[in-house]
Amino acid sequence: MEEEVIEINSNDVYQSASLIKLPILFEALRQIDEGALIKESQVKVEEGDKIGDTGVLQAMKVEQLPVVDLLSLMIIVSDNSATNLMIDLLGKDSINASISRMGMKNTILQRKMLDFNAIRIGKDNFTSAADIALCLKEAVTGGSLKIQSRNMFHSLLLQQQFKEKLPVYMDDSLLKIGNKTGELPRVEHDCGIITYGEKQAVIVVLIDRLADIESGKVTIRQVGKHINSFIKGISTAFNYI
Repeated sequence: MEEEVIEINSNDVYQSASLIKLPILFEALRQIDEGALIKESQVKVEEGDKIGDTGVLQAMKVEQLPVVDLLSLMIIVSDNSATNLMIDLLGKDSINASISRMGMKNTILQRKMLDFNAIRIGKDNFTSAADIALCLKEAVTGGSLKIQSRNMFHSLLLQQQFKEKLPVYMDDSLLKIGNKTGELPRVEHDCGIITYGEKQAVIVVLIDRLADIESGKVTIRQVGKHINSFIKGISTAFNYI
């Protein structure tokens, strides 16, 4: 069966917020596959590396952590400190080269997390819904990563702790969703891979210029609700037949 796509303004460019962590994860796993990076290698963590907002590394009393733990923190609790350490370790150029190889035409990493000075001088991180969908599909079902890395990418999404958007109205007894959220002032994003039996769907919703942040979350939840209803309808029809 051919892939079906429903898209609206999918190539419009948005501030990426924490969705930029997805291609960072992809590049880390690619380097692990090539042997250029070792999952168990210890990365030094200094007090100056710990920044605020999302994550738990800022509260941890550790002097070093293995790469695999930094990646887990970066995705599962969207840890900004862990993300910045991974950006330093991988290098912006390598991450952007990986973004380019995947064919992500509207995505670029230009700053670290919470670097608002960079934003003020025009150096921000950007992406589009089409690009994020491409990244998710290539990471989980494409040929760029080895099977172990593809499984790890998907597993980290499935362990996501921020479930207040797309997954809210989804029936986790019927399907599995691995998602990644993103937020900035006036910006609300969510994306994910939904698995129903042997089938998968990639969902990406990007919203900006919000006067009310909650309205953005409500809209994303409603998208998730409609997807859930559609899949339930397929399930009911299949069971009836």
